[in-house]
Amino acid sequence: MFTGLIQAMGRLSHSGIGQLTLHYPTPTHPLLADMALGDSMAVDGICLTVETLLPQGFVAAVSPETLARTTLGQLPEGSWVNLESSLRVGGKIGGHFVTGHVDGRGHLETASQADNAWILSFTVPDARAARYIVPKGSIAINGISLTVADCSPSGDWFSVAVIPVTYQETTLPHLQPGQAVNLEGDILGKYVEKLLRGHSSQASNPMDDTLSLAFLAEHGY
Repeated sequence: MFTGLIQAMGRLSHSGIGQLTLHYPTPTHPLLADMALGDSMAVDGICLTVETLLPQGFVAAVSPETLARTTLGQLPEGSWVNLESSLRVGGKIGGHFVTGHVDGRGHLETASQADNAWILSFTVPDARAARYIVPKGSIAINGISLTVADCSPSGDWFSVAVIPVTYQETTLPHLQPGQAVNLEGDILGKYVEKLLRGHSSQASNPMDDTLSLAFLAEHGY
């Protein structure tokens, strides 16, 4: 579990078939001092496991499924990636709950500066990700916890407003129009969706008619 608050940026190298090596900018970064074998690390929003510790980084294995669903298989050697260590019990949750399990990919459409924020818009051709994008909902873009400012009814387009510190301390300035990004919707929406599917299939039984759209709206969902 992660929060979407990026702790560092690293550089990516392909160390072998199904393996990635992440290098930190400095050998004294706090993430390195606290890292152990088997730890979970979010790399551009993708939960990976630390398999080998290096003096200035770590090596992680990547499955074919992860390469197919995320951007990792497309990133060239030396690309910058966002890094976040897993949330610890009692730790601060400044963003939102992020699992590191990417729903799908989107593509940067435009990026422009407006007053004290950057406005980024994205297209989302992947319906698996688009279905969880709602106005003012939480979205993780390459592991960065952000809020949807506006979106189309289907979720196949959305925009976010990014404050300067988030823009400067993550890989967002490196994105180019058309470039793919990893998207993960809010986990709350996924559970609500599953409960509603179960409700629909059980609607013929009055005893099971306890969850509805009206019920969710009444209780603040």
